[in-house]
Amino acid sequence: MNVATTSIATLSPVWRDVLDESYRALANVVAGVRDDQWELPTPCSEWTVTQVVQHAAGDQLAYAAALGIGAGPSYNPFEPSGSVDGSKAALVDEAIEQTAAAWATVADGTETVPTPLPHGALPTPVAAVMCALDAAVHAWDIAIGTGQASPLTEELAGYLLTAARTAQPAPGSGEEAEIVEPLRQWGAYAAIVDGKSDDSAVAELLHYLGRVPRD
Repeated sequence: MNVATTSIATLSPVWRDVLDESYRALANVVAGVRDDQWELPTPCSEWTVTQVVQHAAGDQLAYAAALGIGAGPSYNPFEPSGSVDGSKAALVDEAIEQTAAAWATVADGTETVPTPLPHGALPTPVAAVMCALDAAVHAWDIAIGTGQASPLTEELAGYLLTAARTAQPAPGSGEEAEIVEPLRQWGAYAAIVDGKSDDSAVAELLHYLGRVPRD
């Protein structure tokens, strides 16, 4: 089997559980932010906790819209204002609820689904876990920025890394590349951080996404 086929086989039985776990991680971490922590810096360069929350919520709404639920975010998730009317936790909870409802409309056995990524439609298990990756990794960003425990487990990180490294035709060129790589070139992820051969799955995932693991 090639890399894409292997990834699909690995993720097919678990993608709904991976989504659920990632959504819980994001909701729980945001709920744990204190009132005096919203303007703190995060591992996302130049973004505060509030801005990461806006970005994470907007990305989820974009996935929901791609799946046919809702109109998507009313703002550019890649240019978060840092100002939220009302509860930040409610913003995230509503985005998660809408996107979870969208994924619930996807029947088991659906081969591909549309995504907001420049790749367009992707194999369903890969698309779902890329959506989960967005939620889980930004949960980690917020946790680190606010002194909370990392929400990433070894098992979850392994599945997220499997999706991120799935080979797909790159937008534009059509050449096979790991899904994250074209996104990295467009600024969605920083350059890979060198790790060690004995890195844990969590550390490997964070390094791959341009982050430095922290306790």
